[in-house]
Amino acid sequence: MSQSGVQVDAECVSKFNELKLGKSIKYIIYKLSDDFGTIVVEETGSDKDWDNFREKLVNAKTKSKQGKEGKGPRYAVYDFEYELASGEGTRNKITFIAWSPDDAGIGPKMTYASSKDALKRALNGIAAEVQANDEDDIEYNTILAKFAKGK
Repeated sequence: MSQSGVQVDAECVSKFNELKLGKSIKYIIYKLSDDFGTIVVEETGSDKDWDNFREKLVNAKTKSKQGKEGKGPRYAVYDFEYELASGEGTRNKITFIAWSPDDAGIGPKMTYASSKDALKRALNGIAAEVQANDEDDIEYNTILAKFAKGK
């Protein structure tokens, strides 16, 4: 359980294990349930196109506890594949992304921020984490630069 009292749904872990072991899933997008009580799987995908995945995060919507809809924070796990600049081949990093757009509502942003660690603790095998607050933070090359530093 998180600091905010939010629970992690068992499907969150089972889908993560499918991504990690089965390689049939490329990404998982998680969201808070409508009552803000549970982290649930919103969507999984096998599409390797980063821009399609990124658009799903950018266009995510959340309803506040007052019922007002606006831009929505999300958590995501992406099996990020990249080429080593040294020419030594391809690598994968299972990457946790905490997407919390600056222009999202303060209530959802606070709940997502205080619940993130509960989800991360439940997912064993995350290699990297990205905190993203604007669209530039989740550009492919921005993420790649985090992995390729010094190489």
